[in-house]
Amino acid sequence: MTHPTPAVRDRVRTLRSEELPAYIYDLTALQEHVAAVRAALPSAVELYYAAKANPEPEILAALRPYVHGYEVSSGGEMAHVSKAVPGFPLAFGGPGKTPAEVAQALEIGVERFHVESVYELHLLAELAAPYAAERRIAVLPRFNLPVGDGSLDSVSLAMGGRPTPFGLDPSQADEVVRLLTDGTYPHLELRGVHAHLASGLEATEQLAVARSIVVWSMDLAERHGVRIPEVVVGGGMAVDYAEPERRFDWASYGTGLAELVAAHPGLTLRLEPGRALTAYCGWYATEVLDVKPSHGEEFAVVRGGTHHLRTPATKGHDQPCTVLPSDEPWPHPWPRSAAQGERVTLTGQLCTPKDLLARDVLAPGLRAGDRVAFELCGAYAWNISHHDFLMHPRPGFHFLNGIASGAFAGPGASEEV
Repeated sequence: MTHPTPAVRDRVRTLRSEELPAYIYDLTALQEHVAAVRAALPSAVELYYAAKANPEPEILAALRPYVHGYEVSSGGEMAHVSKAVPGFPLAFGGPGKTPAEVAQALEIGVERFHVESVYELHLLAELAAPYAAERRIAVLPRFNLPVGDGSLDSVSLAMGGRPTPFGLDPSQADEVVRLLTDGTYPHLELRGVHAHLASGLEATEQLAVARSIVVWSMDLAERHGVRIPEVVVGGGMAVDYAEPERRFDWASYGTGLAELVAAHPGLTLRLEPGRALTAYCGWYATEVLDVKPSHGEEFAVVRGGTHHLRTPATKGHDQPCTVLPSDEPWPHPWPRSAAQGERVTLTGQLCTPKDLLARDVLAPGLRAGDRVAFELCGAYAWNISHHDFLMHPRPGFHFLNGIASGAFAGPGASEEV
């Protein structure tokens, strides 16, 4: 279930109005979920966390016992993650890597480079040359592979299987493998193949994509007479905002992956999920400021809005939420505004009709002063939002259940229990 945990409910109710809105993360809930994910996966499958989903240091630290490493996609993420969880393996991905970022990754000692173009391979080879005496640099070319079984036909966010700026075209595979194996760049090592083709896939679709990537990679290795020991099949496991209680079927996915690696002895598969690991541990808590009618509908305006929680506006969905009625006495001499009907649309404070958090919410009797906890806010929420539009106050940040914030306080207040 994604309804607020008891610890989250208690924190939402005890925060003062001026402390809202606030992000509240239940780190115990996060660790229980990720531990279950890890237990569902075979030992030949490694789990990396895509830091772009939520890079809060407390989140990264809470994940550390359960993941093999972190995937970063910029120099900023690289510096941030390496400081938050020092000494942990990093994989550097993403298109458009700058020379400065590649040099930074080499200096830090990033374990794996996901190369997105032939140009990027040449750039890495040039900048890595001074390190040749110390180590060979592990390279996993990222390919934009076709998937012919229809697995990607219905997804809303595809990074492969069609024209996109992500990864290498499959027609360049032979050239890249030759550059990495014919002695042109002896200080680079072809460690494997990377492919992240889409987000929002269910377990059956994910398995079909993973099989397709592995078969393509093994065919490439056989054609060149080389060994490819690692294949990264990306992330993109579905998170259902319409039915938040329904989760990705990690058990069947793990069973299917076990069969896949058993068919290819010695192969290590790597997953790089982000949203599917952390979405369920975070809530965006706020307060109803006003409830009012408009042309036959009712709207509740809450503190904050999509400048803090961009995903509902970007994806066009309604963010699932729980109303926590206030039992505090109304402090004003005028009547408390309240919903007259059963359904209310929840909006933020921005001067745009696009500032919609959830439409047609069943909330009979919703009143000014009530609290609302928006669910599934542990990923692509604060960190992907347009924070400074209208210059409203930034939210507080609260990390519950045992992980100290240390030197990495969030942009607002940071607390732990």
